[in-house]
Amino acid sequence: MRNLTLKHLRLFAAAARGGSLVAAAKACHVTPPAVTMQMQQLEVEAGLPLFERHGRGFALTAAGREVLSAAERIDAVLADCAAGLAGLKALARGRVTVGVVSTAKYFAPQMLAAFARRHPGIDIELVIGNRDETIAAFKNGRLDVAVMGRPPEDVPVESAPIGPHPQVVIAPPDHPMVRRRKISPQELAGETLLMRETGSGTRAVAERFLTSRGLAPRIGMEISSNETIKQAVMAGLGIAFISGHTIAAEIGDGRLAVLDVVGLPEIRQWFVVRPGSKRLMPAARVLRDFLVAEGRSFLPSLEGVPRADMPAPDRAPRGRAGTGRTRQRRLG
Repeated sequence: MRNLTLKHLRLFAAAARGGSLVAAAKACHVTPPAVTMQMQQLEVEAGLPLFERHGRGFALTAAGREVLSAAERIDAVLADCAAGLAGLKALARGRVTVGVVSTAKYFAPQMLAAFARRHPGIDIELVIGNRDETIAAFKNGRLDVAVMGRPPEDVPVESAPIGPHPQVVIAPPDHPMVRRRKISPQELAGETLLMRETGSGTRAVAERFLTSRGLAPRIGMEISSNETIKQAVMAGLGIAFISGHTIAAEIGDGRLAVLDVVGLPEIRQWFVVRPGSKRLMPAARVLRDFLVAEGRSFLPSLEGVPRADMPAPDRAPRGRAGTGRTRQRRLG
């Protein structure tokens, strides 16, 4: 039934309801000959008689009842689709897949929770990975929007800044450099550095900072987790480049200290990024607009970061999230 159309089915259903082709013509505002021609085409497509004619009316054959049942199911599916599209347009429902680089997981859940409170019908899937993994997800079309540092250069994207992203060097609080000011970057070459894995945005920033100053530091470990890096630094295994937005708790209670290195903190930016070739559905578009407009207010306080001459952002109110579901998944 490759040539079957919705027009065939709707005329057929109208004829079945009205008991005649004339009734179908009146209901669908077409001429009786047009209905007759359409029904003849439908019977050819079915390969079986659909009507048993008697007098001016008719009854459906077994084949006709099958076609009528299919027509009713198709009409119901289309009605559900229309209702769903109306819900999407009104932002009453929808689903968004959000990619977040692992460093941003310290504040991204708070942003998404605030969005969910405003739009409880929108389901959010949170996908966490390092920079390379997040860019790969962009290329594969898995993400609607993402929160990351420097946007990818080899993927067509549209990006907008959220707020400042400081990169610092941390040490245990009893490290000899902690009480010093304006430490020369060259002095870092004599320290054991703990570094994020290749593919991490933090690793890339650290390498650019050191290479631009002609430094080849001693790398003690490569660690794929900010949490593990912080624990290793607290244990005295070395110092580390890290995002200032990952250390608020440890700086606050004195478990870590930020070294006052000349040229640091290096202030970069957080961005909300979306694939340039992918058309955003309404739910994804309104989330992207929310992150651009209000994302800065969810960034952790920069208190304790030397020479960070930026005001600490207002803290977002805490509260119960809406009923929209948020699922978290790890890339890789």
